[in-house]
Amino acid sequence: MSNSNVINAPKDRIPEYAFIGRSNVGKSSLINMLMERKDLAKISGKPGKTQLINHFKINENWFLVDLPGYGYAQVSKKKRVIFQYFIENYFKEREQLVCTFVLIDSRHDPQKIDLDFMQFLGENQIPFCLVFTKADKLGSSKLNKQITSYKKKLLQYWESLPMTFLTSSSTGLGRKEFLDFIDKVNEDVAKDFE
Repeated sequence: MSNSNVINAPKDRIPEYAFIGRSNVGKSSLINMLMERKDLAKISGKPGKTQLINHFKINENWFLVDLPGYGYAQVSKKKRVIFQYFIENYFKEREQLVCTFVLIDSRHDPQKIDLDFMQFLGENQIPFCLVFTKADKLGSSKLNKQITSYKKKLLQYWESLPMTFLTSSSTGLGRKEFLDFIDKVNEDVAKDFE
């Protein structure tokens, strides 16, 4: 189901996991890798392809929610304001949301827009995990340096760090850990959805 208003989101009482990140972070590729599907989430060479809240029901027991990217999407300022409005409403109102995966391009230094978004999640008590994408694009020492740098930056604002995942949509890195985590959370929250 796709829509631009959280009121119209599916009514199923099952856990929901949201995926969000800056435009061009590799969100669609990651979703397709996790689900072992080539075209579940639409991939585009042009950032900003996702423009709606997209719910995918997985194995009848949880929703994967593909949200519009933030940042450099080549859309009008007016559209960006609309995106921001319905994304904020989704996060503040969606009771089924159990975890948000904030995607970070592992090749880049900490970006203000990502840190600001995590701040918004923290202020609204929305649980989240960090997902470093495109891990195959860096050598292991450079990759470790980037992630350490990111964690140091976060510890300037946070008392403890969120869970982190290292992923590559081209090699499948992180897929098992990701899906095991979702299975575990689903077990932990099952009583809340009875």
